[in-house]
Amino acid sequence: MLFQRTLLLTAAFGSVAFMTASAVAAAPAAAVSPVLMTADAADPHSFARPREARVTHVDLDLRFDFAARQVSGTATLDIDRRPGARAIVLDSDGYQVTTVTDAATGKPLGFAFGAKDQNLGRPLTIQLAAATRKVRIAYSASNAAALQWLTPQQTAGKRQPFLFSQGEAILNRSWIPTQDSPGIRQTWSARINVPIELTAVMSGLRSDEVNVTNGGRRTYEFHMDKPVAPYLIAIAIGDLKFQPLGPRTGVWAEPATLPAAAKELEDTEKMVATAERLFGPYRWGRYDMIVLPPSFPFGGMENPTLTFLTPTFIAGDKSLVSLIAHELAHSWSGNLATNATWADFWLNEGTTTYATSRIVEAIYGKRVADQQIALGIDSLDGELKAQAAPDTRLAIDLKGRNPDDGMTDIAYEKGAAFLRVLEKEVGRARFDPFLRKWFADHAFQPVTSAMFVAAVRRDLVRGNPALERRLQLDRWVYQPGLPANAVPADAQAFAEVDAAVAAHARGTLPTATWARWTTDERLRFLNRLPRQQTRASLDALDRAFGLNAIGNDEVRFAWLSLAVANRYDAAVPALDAFLKAQGRRKFVRPLLLALNKDQSWGRPIALRLYPQARALYHPLVTGELDKLFGA
Repeated sequence: MLFQRTLLLTAAFGSVAFMTASAVAAAPAAAVSPVLMTADAADPHSFARPREARVTHVDLDLRFDFAARQVSGTATLDIDRRPGARAIVLDSDGYQVTTVTDAATGKPLGFAFGAKDQNLGRPLTIQLAAATRKVRIAYSASNAAALQWLTPQQTAGKRQPFLFSQGEAILNRSWIPTQDSPGIRQTWSARINVPIELTAVMSGLRSDEVNVTNGGRRTYEFHMDKPVAPYLIAIAIGDLKFQPLGPRTGVWAEPATLPAAAKELEDTEKMVATAERLFGPYRWGRYDMIVLPPSFPFGGMENPTLTFLTPTFIAGDKSLVSLIAHELAHSWSGNLATNATWADFWLNEGTTTYATSRIVEAIYGKRVADQQIALGIDSLDGELKAQAAPDTRLAIDLKGRNPDDGMTDIAYEKGAAFLRVLEKEVGRARFDPFLRKWFADHAFQPVTSAMFVAAVRRDLVRGNPALERRLQLDRWVYQPGLPANAVPADAQAFAEVDAAVAAHARGTLPTATWARWTTDERLRFLNRLPRQQTRASLDALDRAFGLNAIGNDEVRFAWLSLAVANRYDAAVPALDAFLKAQGRRKFVRPLLLALNKDQSWGRPIALRLYPQARALYHPLVTGELDKLFGA
């Protein structure tokens, strides 16, 4: 998942003919991965008791009703149970169960919901007969936190309604009855019934359509034969068309968005090939993407075979498509080897952030990668100051908390900084094979921080006490703050931009260089300016660079952040338009929180804007903001 900064990339290559999912030579089905039984792999964010009984496969048969905004049908679960186990415990958060039966005999099974936890939802305990190995749950979900239902007016095309899911971290338990823990990997299949004018896509390979129209509806079939963490089961339904980008890559989008999206994403096939050279074979068959309506709350979500993307990356010049490098890298770090619990979220995102810079360097050059690393270090510096010391550890304690509390730049940027230390100390000639081996050894399995540290000691340190001291492994993973051996940013990466920042303090604007600067250079300039600016200074910046009307959303956010910090009235119309045009949490939340802090100037603006924009935002965005500004 990417909700942090976005990198600058530019390149192009031609697309080739589309190959349907059913035509892809599927890799052999992976064995269902075992559940780790170590203490650090016990998931405090799931009610499941996998030592007794665990889900190994989920089969969904669902009908989506857009008028009622409801999903209903059945979930049939394959179960692996120890001898003597009499029950299986699932996670739930809002779905309603009608019946539970033994799928083999059809006999009813007893079930009961437990007490509600404010972060986790409720346990669903199902009593098992002596021979039960498969249970069928008939259920419905009307207000699932993972699902956002959009009206036609909230889409790009304005013609049809739209639905998409966002399951990370623990939201899929709101619409899928299963054990919603990243350490309990499951294969899955689905039959999805939708209105005939809409298209359904999921994070698995699509089988041939069942072209049976019953009351103007169509059923789509999907399967994922490799065990995945449950949060990676994803769906989107809407007015969607497909355009191929290469032999195994393509993009889905609304017809109004598709041409621009395909043009922006035409480097994808090259990125897949580059990532394979760095990290090993791509194990998921296809790598397709879907550009969602602007309500999508993140930059991207790495759902296997179908990355979900925000339309805010479409800048018209490919300056923000490094988002794809990040989500693609998750095909190894996160999807292949997945954090067993959310305490080790850095194993997903820190490794991916490091891997992203390697893809960027291989395709676009070291200077671009060095600039990205420098921006990441800037973000990390800010996060280290903002977070309480215990939350600056990589292996974070999230017991009794929402797992979203750990989704900060500590996981992304401190994790990447840790891997850069390993690379520096042992060299790429050793580190690259180590990383490939890590992914291969733990393919389709849950992993923990302790496992990663043990692998470093076994495969890289190899008993060398001097290297052990230089790496400071335990300090990096288990202690707060940034160790002294962190690799600094390249001082020359933004030398020209930093000189322009200094010149701005003397009243000089970089009017000659701004036009040729990359997105990253523009971001560095705006973000490095002193937070206190005069109205005259902000007027000069806007006149020189057209910031109130700029089309690049990353730059626009940087500018509006500066404007809000200085009560710049001239930017309020641009702020109004920005908050009503997209629902990306990275942009919406900081701007509204900054407005709220200014009780006399900013909060009245937020109180006016939020009710007008709220319908566009995903529950992941509105949860906190509703408490401040009302639902």
